[in-house]
Amino acid sequence: MSLLEVDAIDVAYGNVQVLWDVSLEVEEGETVALLGANGAGKTTTLKTICGDLSPMSGEIRYKGQSIGDLPHEEVVAKGVAHVPEGREVFTESTVRENLELGAHLDRSRMQERLERIYDIFPRLEERKTQTAGTLSGGEQQMLAIGRGLMSEPDLLLLDEASLGLAPVLVDDVFEAIQRINDEGTTVLLVEQDIYNALRVADRGYVIKTGEISLSGTASELAQDKRVEESYLGA
Repeated sequence: MSLLEVDAIDVAYGNVQVLWDVSLEVEEGETVALLGANGAGKTTTLKTICGDLSPMSGEIRYKGQSIGDLPHEEVVAKGVAHVPEGREVFTESTVRENLELGAHLDRSRMQERLERIYDIFPRLEERKTQTAGTLSGGEQQMLAIGRGLMSEPDLLLLDEASLGLAPVLVDDVFEAIQRINDEGTTVLLVEQDIYNALRVADRGYVIKTGEISLSGTASELAQDKRVEESYLGA
């Protein structure tokens, strides 16, 4: 039994269908990359898994239980954390306050959780009393990931974690993703950065115009010219 099973889901925004028969699996302990161009359906897939959207058909199972009709809060309570695209931090709150909000469903062992995040992202400890709006883009991305980890998820959904970051910070973020996975958190990673995503992933899927077009191990996809073609609309 996989940790996460997405089985033939169709998803629409109102009357506009954006996903067709999407299926993927994530095994416990893996990092799986979901690759594709802008507008391919990557973010919609994550939003549906985490309960922000409901599939019209198909099923989503987490630890063998159906979660496709559950609201976001109940999905989080089951051990899934979603870090959305766009570094959504509370700009007027401090770094520490942002992190503490990530543990709002269970505030036990708060200091222990904070210390883990500071160990992964030392810059956040250095800036823990600063308001999040004064952080750089890279630091805000670290904060968004750290806040997601504060709920101690078994599955972390990361949406475009490297988007818009300077190259040196991209390296830092992917090193952190690798470490988070090495320490036991399963990761489903949505990315446009093919090279770095496949460098840290075990397996991957390519989504094109709302449908899964390719899947395989990270090494297989890294050598498949069709992956790059999918970004070019070929």
